[in-house]
Amino acid sequence: MKEEIEKEIAELEAKLTGNMFEDMELKDKIHNLKMKLTGTRPMNSEIECVGCGS
Repeated sequence: MKEEIEKEIAELEAKLTGNMFEDMELKDKIHNLKMKLTGTRPMNSEIECVGCGS
């Protein structure tokens, strides 16, 4: 599972353009995956993060 998440993060990061507005959705997905990876948010949870609202 960890390897799958890391692979997905790498794929999303490769799609970043450097344009903040175009990258906003990708960065949000990357952020959510990193939270799952670090355990900040329960796996497969729809629960909102209290600290940042993600």
